[in-house]
Amino acid sequence: MKKIILLAMIIGSLTGCASVPPLNFSTPNVGVSQKKIDAEIKSLTVSLARPDEQKGDITAGMEAITPIWRESLQEALDRMTIFRDSSPNTVSLNVKVLALDVPAFGVSMTTKAIARYEIINRANGDIIYTQDIESTGTVPASYAFYGIVRARESVNRAVQNNITQFLQALESVDLSRPMFPVRVAK
Repeated sequence: MKKIILLAMIIGSLTGCASVPPLNFSTPNVGVSQKKIDAEIKSLTVSLARPDEQKGDITAGMEAITPIWRESLQEALDRMTIFRDSSPNTVSLNVKVLALDVPAFGVSMTTKAIARYEIINRANGDIIYTQDIESTGTVPASYAFYGIVRARESVNRAVQNNITQFLQALESVDLSRPMFPVRVAK
């Protein structure tokens, strides 16, 4: 009888935390920036790279991540308040997902995410900022018994880490010094 109870407890503990977490890229601990960029974000897009642009695999089924990534990035930027909404200067922020490689199996799951962030001046086309940001999200075997649960959480962590790295890089953006100014022929 004791063996049956012990076996039931073990099975119960393994299946008790087996629910698959939702995709949630909301970035924790975003504080208000002391630096301000004198521009308003007029548009924010997130898209998947074409096969010739990819820098790694994009796991099948990841098409659904782009609106969630966009909403989470917008939320983080709103909390950071680094852009000035009332500025006469306007920019576009474009994010292109170059890789989102989720492991098919494993004990600890590590997802790799690479995304290109570009801030473009809408008045003249200058590329104010562009950078490919690479991040990972690792979930140990102790997190959950089922691999699908660990894999999903590793995607969440990889994208959250990617957004966090971009937010940190924003602190060095200077609107008056674009990385790639557009040269107009005279």
